[in-house]
Amino acid sequence: MTATSLTREQLSQQLLALHSASLDLVKDISLDSLLERIGSIACELSTAKYAAVGVLDEKGELERFIPIGMTRQEIDQMPHPPVGEGLIGALMHSKEAILIPDISKDPRQGGFPVFHPAMTSFLGVPILQGEKQLGQIYLTNKQSAKAFDANDQGIIEMLANYAAVAITNAQLYRDLISRDRILTRRNENLALLNELASTLATSTDIDQIVDNGLGQLMNYLQMEVAEVFLRQEDSRNLILKSHRGGDTDNLWIRKQFVIGEGTVGKVAQSGYALIMDLGENKYPDLIPGIRSKQIFQIAVLPLNGRTGVLGVMCVATCHPRPIDDIEFQFLQAIASWMATALENVRLNLSDRRLAILEERERFGMDLHDGIIQSVYAVGLTLEHARLLLTDDPEMAASRIDQAVHDLNNTIRDIRAYILDLRPRQMHNESVLEGVQRLVHEFKANTLIEVNLDGPADGLAELPGPQAVALFHICQEALANIAKHAHARRVDVILWRTDDRALLEVHDDGKGFNPDQIHQAIGHGLSNMQTRATNAGGEVDISSEIGQGSTVLAWVPFPAPESGIAE
Repeated sequence: MTATSLTREQLSQQLLALHSASLDLVKDISLDSLLERIGSIACELSTAKYAAVGVLDEKGELERFIPIGMTRQEIDQMPHPPVGEGLIGALMHSKEAILIPDISKDPRQGGFPVFHPAMTSFLGVPILQGEKQLGQIYLTNKQSAKAFDANDQGIIEMLANYAAVAITNAQLYRDLISRDRILTRRNENLALLNELASTLATSTDIDQIVDNGLGQLMNYLQMEVAEVFLRQEDSRNLILKSHRGGDTDNLWIRKQFVIGEGTVGKVAQSGYALIMDLGENKYPDLIPGIRSKQIFQIAVLPLNGRTGVLGVMCVATCHPRPIDDIEFQFLQAIASWMATALENVRLNLSDRRLAILEERERFGMDLHDGIIQSVYAVGLTLEHARLLLTDDPEMAASRIDQAVHDLNNTIRDIRAYILDLRPRQMHNESVLEGVQRLVHEFKANTLIEVNLDGPADGLAELPGPQAVALFHICQEALANIAKHAHARRVDVILWRTDDRALLEVHDDGKGFNPDQIHQAIGHGLSNMQTRATNAGGEVDISSEIGQGSTVLAWVPFPAPESGIAE
């Protein structure tokens, strides 16, 4: 086709119009209005009846397609916008302009949909930024001639170069505004999370945590309905703890699920959140007619803690706008904070229960090592007195008086224990003095020979907790010998090293099998080990059948304070 020659005046006018148009293009930062302006300018420069401008997305598909020259009614009558086939698709994959005098005779054309206006001549120019295609300019039905020519192609290609710069600027501005909005939303989300975290961190009540979390969440994200299912401790049951939503009924047909059962249970089992779109799918475990409640989406989020899933949070929207990625991430963050707060409350409750159990254990140990052993000693004294009633009444009376005295001491210990919950067995004695008293009572009650050996200072420097530990370990060891050993002789030895105080109690009794040590010595063994460990030391018990047994215990002396010599 022979190009139509332009006069110098016509060419100058076209270039001037193009220059003026290019200045206007770079000023327009709204992408939609920019595309309309590009199409209108292209129509004017080429005297085309119809024009269109397409823009590609990052995947190379049509993101926008703006037609020029068609009425709104004609556009609305189209069954669908262009999808990138025919000549449109050919230009989308071309880096060169396409110039066609008659569309109907080109094999690449794919026909026109119903109500589409008739089109004849065609000029298509890609909008390129380097090697990357940003979009296309489509022109049809040249009005001042039968077809577009090389002059038209040249001027539109120049326009496409200006359009590439303008479109890039508009996209950058759009992305900048989008990022600014996202950053603003994230800052708002962080502020709310900080406020929510402060609230939840100071809450010690599960109901308060759930109410505060749901309240702030619904107010900020404009969620109309929210529910929380909490897992019962030591079970797989999820029970509805809170429902908020005004006149809206519960979301689910049941108020209790087992982990793995229904949508709520499956989310708890998987640990992953999901968004339910009620417009696209049906969920049998939702209440019937929930769509009539104008609920469009439901986000179901697990409350995951370090020890496992604690529950499930469900929030529903009553507006058609879908939950976007930022909102979904925000919901997951709130679910994490709520789970952390709930777990802290439960851990605090567990710690309190453990403290109570430990205190009960200590009470039992103190009673066993102190008061019960004293009562047992009184029993031994009375048993001895009964044997002496016939042969030595005077000694029997003395033993009975001793038993009465010991019972009075035990009563005083019980009263003291009630007042301060600790038995007062040492009576401000040193370890050696306390052990001497135990040995004296043991000899008087059992008539077994006992040899006691200890340092001259009596380990008076040993701190109270360590001294009490050795005292009770010796008391328990002597009580076990009296009950089980059938011994003739017992050796009790106290000594010290640079950093330890040691106690050894050895008897020549019948001994026992170490493999059955718990059965042989009973609860007292556990008490001895616990007392030594609590004092920072250890207990070792050895025995051999027919060869007696040995209890060896040690506790540390406190490290001396270091000083700086001058």
